[in-house]
Amino acid sequence: MSADRLSVRHDDGEPLLQVAELRTHFRTPRGMVRAVDGVTFTLERGKALGVVGESGSGKTVLARTVMGLLPKRNVNTSGSVRFGGVEMLGLPQRQMRELWGTEMAMVFQDPMSSLNPLMKVGKQITEPLRFHMGMGKSDSIATAERLLRDVRIPEPRRRLNQYPHELSGGMRQRVMIAIALACGPNLLFADEPTTALDVTVQSQILDLIAEQRRDRNMAVILVTHDLGVVANYTDEIAVMYAGRLVEKAPTRTLFSNMKMPYTKALLRSIPKLNLPSHTRLDTIPGRPPDLVHPPRGCRFAPRCANARDRCTEEEPPLLAADSDDHTYACWYPVGSPEYREREEQLKRLDDRRVLAAEEAG
Repeated sequence: MSADRLSVRHDDGEPLLQVAELRTHFRTPRGMVRAVDGVTFTLERGKALGVVGESGSGKTVLARTVMGLLPKRNVNTSGSVRFGGVEMLGLPQRQMRELWGTEMAMVFQDPMSSLNPLMKVGKQITEPLRFHMGMGKSDSIATAERLLRDVRIPEPRRRLNQYPHELSGGMRQRVMIAIALACGPNLLFADEPTTALDVTVQSQILDLIAEQRRDRNMAVILVTHDLGVVANYTDEIAVMYAGRLVEKAPTRTLFSNMKMPYTKALLRSIPKLNLPSHTRLDTIPGRPPDLVHPPRGCRFAPRCANARDRCTEEEPPLLAADSDDHTYACWYPVGSPEYREREEQLKRLDDRRVLAAEEAG
């Protein structure tokens, strides 16, 4: 063991992960893209955090920055990422390799592009076991078989000798989870782990991650665009928009007392099973802002039906709601007198439009 090997602390009373004012900017010919722009949060050991937002909100870049998976060229990162007492920003890749797999791991969005199509499943699972854990061939194969059994893959011994294309989409995602769990990490990133899977398999994969988290006392960061996905699988939710954190709260608190209009818009956009067939889905009007030239004030203001002059002039800070563990960035939050007034105005306008349409019909 080298003298400068990383020493990650465990069970010292501090949060497992502490992220402070994290920024990740990409240099492009058009200018600097502020993909992550001042994000702060902590994650306790054994807890699950959901990071939610539209495509392009910075969720995946945030996860990859924390894990140190972004290229160095044309990427500027600043702030602080402390994992088990170790400052990770700026660590050389050689030291990051000591953490990947053994301390933190990631389940990527698309297993078909993440798994090596030319390598059998067994070898892809045993490789990190032999590299990080120093296992011999027979021990690593036995452990790989047990891991496949743990992630509910039938006939695990036979699957070890198959290639990824011989497995279904759900099985490939389970293999990805098995690889991520192989070396017993303390933190698991799950980046849209149910993309392109049918509803039944989605539920199975999320249940599996939740089960493994409980069994291993492992922290999980679940990255998704769907608030419905994180509702039953997280302890806390962080909502991102245009590279920034706009609301953060315990899961139950967020759903019972959400403050940020963007969070409410995300919830409204979830399809509802009790609505009649062919009912038009609620959508968020407009497009996410250009992160090279973000708008002045609140970045959601150009798409917010409740925005006022102050929203386009002043950027709202993260404010505490009824408790310190619930914060939001909005001048006129959901439930405020100004918000209710604007909602009533919009409702009257909608009623007049419906009436006019009925009279014209």
